Amino acid sequence: MGVHSPAAPAGKRGARQLPPQEELCRKTLLLGLFTMNVAILLLLGLGFLEAEGRCFFNRTQEYCVCYHLTQETVSSILQCLAASVVEFQGGELERYVGFPINDPDPSSIEMLGSLLIRKIILRDLLVPEILLARVLRFFSYTQVQELVFESCVFKGRGNWEEMANQDLPILSLHFHNVTSALLTGRQQDFSSLSSWLGTLQELSVTGSHVTSLPCGIGRVFRALLSLDVAQNSLGDESLASAFCSGAFPQLQVLSLQRNNLTSYHRVCESVRLLPELQHLDLSQNKLMADPSTSCQWPVALRILNLSATGLDEVLTPLPPSLEVLDMSCNHLRAVDISLSSLKKLFLSQNVLQAVPSVRNYPMLDTLHLDNNSIAELPWDEVKHLRDVAAAGNPYNCSCSGAGGLQALAATGHLGQGWPQDYTCQSPPGYQGRLVKDVPVSVLQCNSAAVIAPVCVALALLGVAGAVFLVRSRPGLLRPCCRV
Repeated sequence: MGVHSPAAPAGKRGARQLPPQEELCRKTLLLGLFTMNVAILLLLGLGFLEAEGRCFFNRTQEYCVCYHLTQETVSSILQCLAASVVEFQGGELERYVGFPINDPDPSSIEMLGSLLIRKIILRDLLVPEILLARVLRFFSYTQVQELVFESCVFKGRGNWEEMANQDLPILSLHFHNVTSALLTGRQQDFSSLSSWLGTLQELSVTGSHVTSLPCGIGRVFRALLSLDVAQNSLGDESLASAFCSGAFPQLQVLSLQRNNLTSYHRVCESVRLLPELQHLDLSQNKLMADPSTSCQWPVALRILNLSATGLDEVLTPLPPSLEVLDMSCNHLRAVDISLSSLKKLFLSQNVLQAVPSVRNYPMLDTLHLDNNSIAELPWDEVKHLRDVAAAGNPYNCSCSGAGGLQALAATGHLGQGWPQDYTCQSPPGYQGRLVKDVPVSVLQCNSAAVIAPVCVALALLGVAGAVFLVRSRPGLLRPCCRV
């Protein structure tokens, strides 16, 4: 999630004076550790496997990680009071399924509301769903905005009726490599959670063997802006029901990366009912075109990722208002398309032998062509671009070829890899040499351009000399006298 677990500190730090708010939280927690009900203790990390464990706080990152907490080591969580991110690792919670869970008292509610924690990560846990359903509502007393489950196993099915009409501050929910009961037939569970899920803005369920998303579930997520279901087992058939009429009405970003999708046109037909969709990631699916059909993409679609999809030709139709198109890591030999709004085109790691005509993209400012079979960049077409990357190509280091690359590098617009990844393939005398080291002076590359002015200058000097002689010795042109 972009934040790494900190290492255990090398030594114990000296005592410091806590700020008033943090001191209040500390005293409240100390007084309530053994009087709070079981639900609050679970929220703070109790209930893990019986093993030695404790928490470690990285103040620079405001990140606290707790390993296998027990009732004997829970006091180490005090150092997490100033953290914005808290991670709990390892354990199982089945032993607490039968424990009574009551509403927290006012002092516990005040303490939870004063914590600075904004993100909680639960990793490598066995979680009974019935217990999760009873505990989740206590997050309404916190300021936690992001909840992450990674490598967890959800066991059984919970009774989510207690969550009916319950609002939570959590706006971002992530599951990665989790195992749970199938989503099919669980519309009632999601309906009970609809008050909260209807406000959720970001959801990811990745690497979790998801095969379908029932239509009714999508209709619950009324405010969802981003959905990531990468690295699952979604197929062409399951997409049509997942994105049915009324499902995900505000969705702007959708990642379907690395699923079991094969039909480009079926995907197009499936997402056409997402009116706000702006960014679609289809990378790492083996896509094929069906030339006998056509479809209409959402008009708002601006970013399309088709990288590593096995393409040997450009799929059509493309969204007409595209601004960013990624078709890198394919088998494209040529790209002959026109997109008037396109600003960024990524074509690295293909087998292109020539640069696509930049004139087809009047708004283009970024072009990436690394690791293709391109021998020369057309200087006149690419010189106005702000970001050009073309490392790892077999360049012909003629005067025009090497000169164009050197001139582009001089503008500062040639991307990462210059000069070490730009080498000559031909002519033989320059093979293996860095492009930057090829001499491209006018005298070496265009001797005619030097000789012609010299000849003209010599001719002018000759004329000037003749005129001088005539004027200085007028007798030279006097007519001969007859005898």
